Amino acid sequence: MLDLIAPFFERLYETTGLNFSPFYDSYDWGRLLEGMWVSVKLISAIIALSLVIGVLGAAAQTSKLRPLRWIVAAYIEIFRNTPPIVQLLFFYFGLGAITPQVDMGGWYEPMIGSFGWAVIAIGIFGGSYNVEIFRSGVEAVPHTTVEAAESLGFSNLKIFIYVTLPLAFRVCLPALTNNIISLAKTSSLAYVIAVPEITYSLSGIWSDNVNVPEMMVLLFVYYILLVAVIARAMTLLERKLALPGYGR
Repeated sequence: MLDLIAPFFERLYETTGLNFSPFYDSYDWGRLLEGMWVSVKLISAIIALSLVIGVLGAAAQTSKLRPLRWIVAAYIEIFRNTPPIVQLLFFYFGLGAITPQVDMGGWYEPMIGSFGWAVIAIGIFGGSYNVEIFRSGVEAVPHTTVEAAESLGFSNLKIFIYVTLPLAFRVCLPALTNNIISLAKTSSLAYVIAVPEITYSLSGIWSDNVNVPEMMVLLFVYYILLVAVIARAMTLLERKLALPGYGR
């Protein structure tokens, strides 16, 4: 592919000075692709972790154990009321400094690298919002539906897994979509702890070639397209899971 587009972008650079080096330089092209791939993996892991936390937190909020509900409430207040970049730096530099290191045969490396801390920090941040989103969905499930499941002999756990959660998921999908999109954009903060995602990769390219405006355009286009794909996928999922007469 690079061979096909390289002549056009080389000519563009020579005639106009617009330097989109990843589209004609094989080294920069490799850095661009690697950054895009790491970014997609990072976003996927962050979203997955935040969804797990959201479901578990919503389940804990419905628990009869008051200390458990207090713990979840404290978690939500702490991570919703502090900036995500502060949380990211706290996890990486604060907790990372006391995390055990692994002997790699002559040198030591942290047990959790920058990628792992980015997933943990931003995933926990997003999870604090997902807990409230799933809780609102759980509360929207008609009480008569839960009573019907109880009358059939379902345990509280089975009611939550097989009845409440699937119905709640349908109700909270619009709000969940907004948070997932927000997390996809927030993942760019991983740049500050040297996770080699798209922002970090392009910053290396513009440092070498002094083509900041062109790389910023690429960065904007990448996130516009990525978010559009996520939004479209979530819209299709919402239509697929829609139940006539429920949640509308």
